[in-house]
Amino acid sequence: MPKTIVTCAITGAIHTPTMSDALPINSDMITEQAIAAAQAGAAILHLHARNPANGAPSIDPAHFMEFLPRIKAETDAIVNISTGGSLSTGIEERMAPAVAASPEMCSLNMGSLNFSMHPLADRYETWKYDWEEAYVRGSDGNIFRNTFADIAKVAQTLGGDHRVKFEHECYDVGHLYNLKFCLDQGQFKAPIFLQFVMGILGGIAANIDNLVFMKQTADRLFGDQYQWSVIGAGAQQMKLGAVAAQMGGHVRVGLEDSLFIERGVLSTSNAQQVTKMRGILEEQGNTIATPDEARALLGLKGADRVAF
Repeated sequence: MPKTIVTCAITGAIHTPTMSDALPINSDMITEQAIAAAQAGAAILHLHARNPANGAPSIDPAHFMEFLPRIKAETDAIVNISTGGSLSTGIEERMAPAVAASPEMCSLNMGSLNFSMHPLADRYETWKYDWEEAYVRGSDGNIFRNTFADIAKVAQTLGGDHRVKFEHECYDVGHLYNLKFCLDQGQFKAPIFLQFVMGILGGIAANIDNLVFMKQTADRLFGDQYQWSVIGAGAQQMKLGAVAAQMGGHVRVGLEDSLFIERGVLSTSNAQQVTKMRGILEEQGNTIATPDEARALLGLKGADRVAF
């Protein structure tokens, strides 16, 4: 069994400042928590940016550049930049931070879906910032656009001269078939890295039966030419990670995916989640991959070839 890669998704674009004081909402917080997560055992840091004025999700390349060089200077972790950081803008704007930074990895969503977190709004009576409630409640009207044309644009732009490796985020079984089509069209080259995204409203539910089905489908489509990981959004984060690692997969944790360390208890940091997941994995016999071991397993270009 290969060593297990732990990814930590530091802040994301779903949760808002009111929901947790631990959520990183500016470059200093993102930097500090990313470094601590790497020190705790995360080989990959999945990064979004925030507007430092109000903590709102941002796809401004300048906001990314406030923390990317600092993280690189303090860790040897793999930096994975999102190309899906906004539900209301086109793919050109969404991939602009990755074009500017030319990282080793980027996330790439493999299909469109209804992407909503509007039920969260009913949990809060007051909000820290005036943008938050409308942002959360209004997500019931979101279509997260990732067309075949969008996917091809990212593949051509970032997979060419930038030599970026993609974390193919699959929110449902159909996204695996989309990826198979794109692979057959020559847009990507095996081996590939899949991320089963489970538990988002609009995508596949986060349970073990669905995880097994996603893995069986990927086996049929991609044979032995892929690595895979799982996101168990919300309460299933630790459980699905543990099961995935037993099945030969990798895991992702972080405050982007869940604000809690256990039921009813808010996590104090991203590093706390990494530490807990690492303990579970090592107790069940998994060995945690270092960043360089992850680079070799995933076929990355190396940290010396990024633009930050």
